[in-house]
Amino acid sequence: MTNSIVEAVDVVKLLGSGPTEVEALRGVSLRLHGGQLALLMGPSGSGKTTLLTVLGCMLSPTRGIVRIHGHATERLGTEELAKIRREHVGFIFQSYHLFPTLTASENVRMALDVRGQRGAASLAKAKEALALVGLAHKLGAFPGELSGGEQQRVAIARAIAGKPSLILADEPTGALDSENGQAIMGLLSQIASDPSRAVFVVTHDPRIVPFADRIVQIEDGRIVKDEPKREDGGKPGRRTPESRTSSAPPALGHA
Repeated sequence: MTNSIVEAVDVVKLLGSGPTEVEALRGVSLRLHGGQLALLMGPSGSGKTTLLTVLGCMLSPTRGIVRIHGHATERLGTEELAKIRREHVGFIFQSYHLFPTLTASENVRMALDVRGQRGAASLAKAKEALALVGLAHKLGAFPGELSGGEQQRVAIARAIAGKPSLILADEPTGALDSENGQAIMGLLSQIASDPSRAVFVVTHDPRIVPFADRIVQIEDGRIVKDEPKREDGGKPGRRTPESRTSSAPPALGHA
């Protein structure tokens, strides 16, 4: 059994108050293991993004338990939760959230700066992360000089630069064409081949299902289906384990 990176146990999350209160999560239990890329799918308003932010310690559950590497988070204060996010979690968003006045390298280094990593070591890690996503030649480029696919790759480099054990991605291919969406998922799949890291992707995009080791379906705040990776490593329509662990970088477009 691979190691458990994050676990939710009977998690309930209420949003709003009074007559506008909504039970966004209704007793969700879920465990993500290292070496796994899982997709979270469901209709709009089903609780996908809420679950992602609870697992990433951006929101605290109203009831229930979240554990990161076996350590429960429910009694932790704001600063302690922020420390967990810095050390263990990398976020990737559909809208990139890059600073327009910073270069690609500087955007990546911002994530390292909040971890207390600065100077030459920070620059080296930023270069390494950008090289991993195929952007070694774009270190000095500003977001406005990059295509949508390239901006998303900078966002991924920023998320992985600190080597977090948990990568949470909210619709990472939603703003990309098919070619770049496939390339981004190939990259995330390559990251998830590391047994010490887990990748959890919220998506509406059925085209990226073949990249998944596991598909979790959520409706009305409840997990209604959880299809784990088969023991033989295969899955209908899924790439083979050999192709997934290949050291060759994914083909990346420029749209």
